[in-house]
Amino acid sequence: MLHANQGIRTGQQYLDGLRDDREIWHRGQRVTDVTTAPGIARGAATLAHFLDRQHDPQYQDAVTYVDGQGHRCAMAFLRPQSVADVKARGKSYYQWATWSNGMFGRTPDYKNASLMAFAAAADGFLTQTDNQATAFADNMKAFYHQARLGDKVLTHTLVNPVFNHQQAAEGKFSDKVALQVVKETDAGIVVNGARLLATLGPTADEIEVFPSTVLKAHADNIPFAFAFVLPVATPGLKMLARDSYDDGKSHFDAPLSSRYEEMDAVVIFDNVLVPWERVFMYRDPSLCNRAMNETNAVVHMMHQVACGKLAKAEFMVGLMCKIAQATGRDKDMHTKGLIAEVMMMTETVRALLFQSEHQAHGDQYGTYMPLRSPIDTSRNLFPKMYPRMVEILQLLGSSSLMATPSEADFDTEISHDVQQYFQLAHADARARTALYRLAHDVAISGFGTRQCLYERFFFGPPALMNAAYYDVYQKDEAMARVETLLDEG
Repeated sequence: MLHANQGIRTGQQYLDGLRDDREIWHRGQRVTDVTTAPGIARGAATLAHFLDRQHDPQYQDAVTYVDGQGHRCAMAFLRPQSVADVKARGKSYYQWATWSNGMFGRTPDYKNASLMAFAAAADGFLTQTDNQATAFADNMKAFYHQARLGDKVLTHTLVNPVFNHQQAAEGKFSDKVALQVVKETDAGIVVNGARLLATLGPTADEIEVFPSTVLKAHADNIPFAFAFVLPVATPGLKMLARDSYDDGKSHFDAPLSSRYEEMDAVVIFDNVLVPWERVFMYRDPSLCNRAMNETNAVVHMMHQVACGKLAKAEFMVGLMCKIAQATGRDKDMHTKGLIAEVMMMTETVRALLFQSEHQAHGDQYGTYMPLRSPIDTSRNLFPKMYPRMVEILQLLGSSSLMATPSEADFDTEISHDVQQYFQLAHADARARTALYRLAHDVAISGFGTRQCLYERFFFGPPALMNAAYYDVYQKDEAMARVETLLDEG
């Protein structure tokens, strides 16, 4: 059944959909309503506000499209058929990212992008084996349309907990902790175990449980080889959320963490039934291992990510320039040199994204995709760039990142002291305090530290990602030139 509200939803419809029987645990207690729970609710409200903007004439043409049946849907669901379509999708990703300046990373367009790619490739990729696989392809396409017409907010989880690092290094998983199939029934498969780490999990509609690319094609891995999707409120599915970085402070005191807490959670499956119509891959470790690359889902995901990182890098430049201006250090050569380094990083991401979109091409399934190499380069550079950006912000801010009053200090009997001693050459005390509290939330707070860790490991461990980049890089022509020169000797 399709969702009754076909096409884009309002923020209120999204919030109403979260009031169900989902089992979310946070700070030692079961959450009864994620839309009102301290530490979670304001992040959900932010996402609801973003969804409302799909209906705003100022943004609608950029972030939505109208399908052949007249349904207005989120742009990330559009199957691109031209370079122009790829650019339009990039414009939408960038627009979404600017709403949070890249600080709310798991907006729905991320998973929508991959879901589109899986559905577009389903007939050519999932039907490689047998009739059951053909049914799985039909399942994939059906869910894509259900999510597209219902404007679903999705989370996903890819990684199994590690019980033994040597075992994990060999591409195998432990039946003590890893999510696995424990039984088949006429109704579906039953799974038990845990998965890491579902960003936005507590406030998503559905969760994709997709295979990890480190799953080796070995018979021992068959119980761990599957891909499916379930509503978050499915019986037996539990989420253990980390402690929140939104501790209830005002937007003035915590301008980022009070708005953009997207929450991460470990997902526990306690003998959960997955209906057959929700299964997309099963009992084929090789197929599972190749899925992200051979469907090109990873490329479409990288496209969304690159647009978000550009918005985030631009924000970091703006914040640093505002600090330099307020302090009067914008004429200092050392200060300008530090900020110029961040500017160069930003322009590198922009140039790679530009090249990738302008050299978009059709793939083996007839879907247009961005050129992989530039955005893959961006994907591997940004985990190094962002921690350096934070370090530069810390160097620029110094002790002022900590020595700031709170909003309440401007309304006390010593407020005149606050006004006197926290002013700057080009900013009064309140403006200076707001600026540095924002910088604190980026560079010092728990929210900011999580952002930095998130960027370091967004797609996986840096060593693994660099090795994978080496593997897919087009090396033959470069090596042939070397061989030609040697042959001439």
